Amino acid sequence: MRIHLTSVFVDDQDKALRFYTDVLGFVKKTEVPIGEDRWLTVVSPEEPEGTELLLEPAGHPAVKPYREALVNDGIPVTAFAVDDVRAEYERLRGHGVRFTQEPLEMGPVTTAVFDDTCGNLIQIVHQA
Repeated sequence: MRIHLTSVFVDDQDKALRFYTDVLGFVKKTEVPIGEDRWLTVVSPEEPEGTELLLEPAGHPAVKPYREALVNDGIPVTAFAVDDVRAEYERLRGHGVRFTQEPLEMGPVTTAVFDDTCGNLIQIVHQA
């Protein structure tokens, strides 16, 4: 068994696609119209056949209070692995990304947390 697909709820799929591709560097893998929304996934360019991230519309009534509670408590909804948290922090800040947690070393793990502009906090992490 392995993880094939995971998702993040987004306020606007077009805005999310631009952020996740143009800023974060993912590439679009799947785009299938489903009514007013789309089945819209991105993948890492380093693993095009790897785990897909679904940019899922946040229309369900339970999504808003769930995401607000996580953001208010500073809890990231997911984490992305990077080779160098500090370098990625600087690169993303150069693109105007707002961080809620600067790089923090915790033993062999370094993390940072940013706002994805689509209603979520995302953690980047590297484990030595």
